[in-house]
Amino acid sequence: MSEGWLGRRGGQGRTPDKNFEINKTDEEWRRQLSPEQYQVLREHGTERAGTSPLDKNYAVGVYHCAGCGQPLFSSDTKFNSGTGWPSFYAPLDEAVETETDRSFFMVRTEVHCRRCGGHLGHLFDDGPAPTGQRFCMNGCSLDFRPGETTPERKTPTRSGGG
Repeated sequence: MSEGWLGRRGGQGRTPDKNFEINKTDEEWRRQLSPEQYQVLREHGTERAGTSPLDKNYAVGVYHCAGCGQPLFSSDTKFNSGTGWPSFYAPLDEAVETETDRSFFMVRTEVHCRRCGGHLGHLFDDGPAPTGQRFCMNGCSLDFRPGETTPERKTPTRSGGG
C-alpha cells in the first residue's frame, strides 16, 4: 500500500492490506471498541501521554490486545520509561508485527497486533537491557488481565516496574 510522501497524515491510514486472522468491518470494530480505542487501534491514532492508568500499573499479569484479545506483553517486561505511555522491552513470542511508519514527516517503527492488525504504538531503540528496545504502547489498545501468566511462565513474578 502506498502511503505517499505524507505517510499516514496523522492516523488516517490503515494497516496495510493483509489477511489477518481476525477480520472485521469498520462498523463491527466501531460497535466493539470505545471511540478512543477505535481511533487508536483502527485509525493509527495516539492517546495523550499520561492519560492511561496502565502507564503506572506494575501488577503481575498479561497485557492483551483490546481489539482481539491476543496476549501481547508480560508484566515481567514492563518498565517505567517516563514517557507517559506503558512501555515494555519485549513482546510475547509471535504476538506483534512491525512496519515502517512515515507519518508526521518522520520515520518510526509502528507496532501492531499480529492477529487483528490493530495499531498498538511504536518501537524505539532506547529501552533497557536485555533488548535495548522500548515498545511504547497506547494504554487504550491494551487490556490488562491481572494475575494471568504466560505459557512460558508457570508462576507470576513481579515486574521491575518503577
